[in-house]
Amino acid sequence: MEPGPIFLDTYRQIVPTEFRANLPSGQRGKGEIGNAARNTFDLSLTLSQVLTRKFQMALTLDLSYQNGLLSTPFHRVYMNDGSLLRETLPDRRFKVPVGLRANYFVGEKMIIRSFYRYYQDDWGMKAHTLQVELPYKISPFYSLSPFYRFHKQSAIDYFAPKDEGIMGSQFFSSDYDLSGFDSHFYGLGIRYTPFKIIANLFAISQLELRGGLYNRSDGLNAGMVSLHLQCKGF
Repeated sequence: MEPGPIFLDTYRQIVPTEFRANLPSGQRGKGEIGNAARNTFDLSLTLSQVLTRKFQMALTLDLSYQNGLLSTPFHRVYMNDGSLLRETLPDRRFKVPVGLRANYFVGEKMIIRSFYRYYQDDWGMKAHTLQVELPYKISPFYSLSPFYRFHKQSAIDYFAPKDEGIMGSQFFSSDYDLSGFDSHFYGLGIRYTPFKIIANLFAISQLELRGGLYNRSDGLNAGMVSLHLQCKGF
């Protein structure tokens, strides 16, 4: 059992121009309506087991509780009667992700890394994530890592697309990150392990360039490139 991090954040609330007319005169310019807290408390449980010389598995349970400002005041929600309201969500959320990780060493040059996670929260969202990565060493210093991740989630109970929000509802959101969708993320990583010493102070032990394409069933598409640098001091 591992106590996770605790985040005690404070957010400055800003509302869109359409909602500023009824604010006090001093708040209309920037639409700031004061600060609000958002607190996150995490707890992580991990059970790992070496099953054979080549096969390892780990089961993880992550519990997360949030309270405070969990909505985004500058998000607009278009209701089914034509009215326009600010996003309103509950001030508490409890999340339970359960993950299973399995690594299999095919040989000296290749590893199969797989991961599955089931997620559920008390806002009504359920999700499944499956990821596979195949690192392959092409030389003592270089390796290639093709990867693929599939994600499927259901919408929260309070989500409604544009112009479909029901007036009189206590909570409502049109944030498509909280909607139901499928997504695919796939790409390739190139890793270089030079252990190059810099000025006798530290060594570059690993350098990795990763690129991938992200496709979501609601029409969101993106390309991503990242560079990871790992150093070791003396």
